[in-house]
Amino acid sequence: MNILQIRTSSRVDFVDITSRVQAAVTESQIKDGIVVVYVPHTTCGITINEHADPDVVRDIQYQLANLVPYQKGYHHMEGNADSHIKTSMVGSSETVIIEDGRLVLGTWQGIFLCEFDGPRSRKVYLKIVA
Repeated sequence: MNILQIRTSSRVDFVDITSRVQAAVTESQIKDGIVVVYVPHTTCGITINEHADPDVVRDIQYQLANLVPYQKGYHHMEGNADSHIKTSMVGSSETVIIEDGRLVLGTWQGIFLCEFDGPRSRKVYLKIVA
């Protein structure tokens, strides 16, 4: 298993980790299989979406903030209940097919760590299986 260390820079931050996941796949020398990308945190998630136009990420962040506003009278005492809810909505993992040593992603797709309670140092676990 590989572990990526990702430093986020703001409370809400989407970090494109596609190239780092691809580097781990290349290093593994597995030509055909899958990689599971997983975060063991309750206030950040993993998603696959467009990484060519940064407005897409901004739109996702905007809509999540509208759906689950920050500090909106939640019962959780730590002040980050919105982060937990957003993580449940986004999810904690993605599985990507590997073919001929490359991630099988659409032309515009990228893999993002979605930070909802930063800035923090986060771990991303990669399980690469043939």
